[in-house]
Amino acid sequence: MASKSASPAIELDVGDRTVRISNPDRIYFPATGATKLDLVQYYLSVGDGIVNALRDRPCMLHRFPKGLAGDKVHQKRLPAGAPDWIPTVRVFFPRYGRHADELCVGELADVIWAVQMSTVEFHPWNSRAADTERPDEWRIDLDPMPDCPWSRVQRVAGVVREALDDLGAVGWPKTSGGKGIHIYVRIAPEWGFTDVRRAALAFANEVQRRAPDDVTTTWWRKDRDPKLLFVDYNQNARDHTIAAAYSVRGVPAATVSTPIGWDEIPDIDPRDFTMSTVPARYAALGDLHADIDTAVFSLEPLIAWAERDRIEDLPEDDD
Repeated sequence: MASKSASPAIELDVGDRTVRISNPDRIYFPATGATKLDLVQYYLSVGDGIVNALRDRPCMLHRFPKGLAGDKVHQKRLPAGAPDWIPTVRVFFPRYGRHADELCVGELADVIWAVQMSTVEFHPWNSRAADTERPDEWRIDLDPMPDCPWSRVQRVAGVVREALDDLGAVGWPKTSGGKGIHIYVRIAPEWGFTDVRRAALAFANEVQRRAPDDVTTTWWRKDRDPKLLFVDYNQNARDHTIAAAYSVRGVPAATVSTPIGWDEIPDIDPRDFTMSTVPARYAALGDLHADIDTAVFSLEPLIAWAERDRIEDLPEDDD
């Protein structure tokens, strides 16, 4: 039997750029039948949102050259063969003693080119190219342990909102694309990663004090109660990244890390936000994180909490 020939490449106009999409009919999500072109069209449908989430940030790519049926590649360096208009930022990795030029999205064509290069997930840093060593985003990761019910995640999200309100900080929630919730807070880029991480732990401690039966901040995974929710302050460590708002996740159902309103949290099921359903939601609601840069919080109150709690430099985590 003759083998099926590859589908011909197509060219897409994305803003002022033309991006060539090879193998557009390649199945990327076998469980749903979604193709590479379907993935491209998804990202086009949430264009302003995904660019807003990635703009000017070093970005690690999770690539699946053969779709989910093949191997996943964690790509820090820009993939080879990039056109000269793809922007990058150079970052240093102390653990390895070397630099890498990472994708640094400036426009939608940059995103679509990365999808052409088999990227499914986009994982940006919480700092920007102007000063990669000073984060402008504090990330609160509500990470449920294996036996933690979704109702507990929802309940703790409410506690987080109350604590942020008491601080005068504006939180911007989104589903993780898995079983958790992420909340982002814009901060003034005046502190290094160590201080932001210390501040994040001080806040996690406060959430645990308010919800002791629901929350753990225990450092080692093996020591955590599997029924509790871990407030993962480690996601603020240097070079730690999590899926961007509007990023598809590399899972069979093609779930999406989706911005949500605080008032939605009691009623939603994160499994409902997928590559198939989010475009209509986006068309109806727009980017719920569009104004995130307008609400900048000073970390000073949390730095004071960290000093109160005697939080010093933290060891490397095991997650």
